[in-house]
Amino acid sequence: MSDTLLIALYAFAGAAVTGLAGAGALRLLRRRSLTASLTVVAAVGVVAMLAGTLAVAWAMFLSPHDLTVVTTVVAMAAVVSLATALLLGRWVVARSRELALAARSFGDGGDFSAPDAPATAELESLSRELAATSARLAESRDRERALETSRRELVAWISHDLRTPLAGLRAMSEALEDGVAADPDRYLRQIRTEVERLNGMVGDLFELSRIHAGTLPLNPARISLYDLIGDALAGADPLAREHGVRLVGVDANAAAVPVEVDGKEMSRVLGNLLVNAIRRTPADGTVAVAAERSPDGVVVSVTDGCGGIPEEDLPRVFDTGWRGTHARTPPAGAGLGLAIVRGIVEAHHGRATVRNIPGGCRFEVVLPAAAS
Repeated sequence: MSDTLLIALYAFAGAAVTGLAGAGALRLLRRRSLTASLTVVAAVGVVAMLAGTLAVAWAMFLSPHDLTVVTTVVAMAAVVSLATALLLGRWVVARSRELALAARSFGDGGDFSAPDAPATAELESLSRELAATSARLAESRDRERALETSRRELVAWISHDLRTPLAGLRAMSEALEDGVAADPDRYLRQIRTEVERLNGMVGDLFELSRIHAGTLPLNPARISLYDLIGDALAGADPLAREHGVRLVGVDANAAAVPVEVDGKEMSRVLGNLLVNAIRRTPADGTVAVAAERSPDGVVVSVTDGCGGIPEEDLPRVFDTGWRGTHARTPPAGAGLGLAIVRGIVEAHHGRATVRNIPGGCRFEVVLPAAAS
């Protein structure tokens, strides 16, 4: 066997023993500070060199002087390596502690601010991820606050809207029971009207609860958009006549677009939009329905003459319980109609939007076009 191969074997044996011992030390110290691990890594490198050198020296019978020189050189290298490892470990640990302190702001409901001191590429990447997570958490907290505000407003408004008709029903029923009603038939008609309105409110609440729970059943079918709009206009015509509002429909050719939707639920969407537009449009005003193709699918729009919505209220139009600055009294409703509109449209993988136009506002529903 050649001298070179023999030296390599002895050096490998000495380094291997040191490497195994270092691996065991790292396993024992895996839960300790990074400084300890870096020190072990540096020590393994130097001690492995020393062990290999001593093994070769013993096998090759180097002179004591040469062995002393080699050992001294390796020892000095060990001192420098260990000192460097300690400094690097302490620096990384310090940066990690700064990052941990900055991350504690999450638990206090604050925003994450990355430490100013420079850090390694890995810690810098972690800092960016924490900043992105902080931004998402802030958005989530804002949404939660908005939802909580909507829930409180909804409970307050629903309580008000239920208390008024219930008090009226109680008074009219007591008058009928005591026989003091001057016109019993009128009282009975009024009771029926109030009961139907209460039934509608309960139905809206049930529909909204299914939307929020993700359990809204849909039975999509290929339907002509012209037929959907025509049925919605026919249903809203009596209310429009009562308010003195003109309804303008779409051209048959323009709306001859097939869509894959649940006819019943989509009719409710158009009905809610039309009722909302009619009630907000003054007498002799116009409510127009239009349909057109777009790169995103099919756009159905309802334009009214309400005079516009304040810009600060536009983002809240589709929130549960929102009713703007109008009176919180019937027939304003419970503020559920537009929330139901958005829920049903999003269940069809579409979107509902609103924007102001001169003299009013325009609600748009974007639906995916049916496959040809």
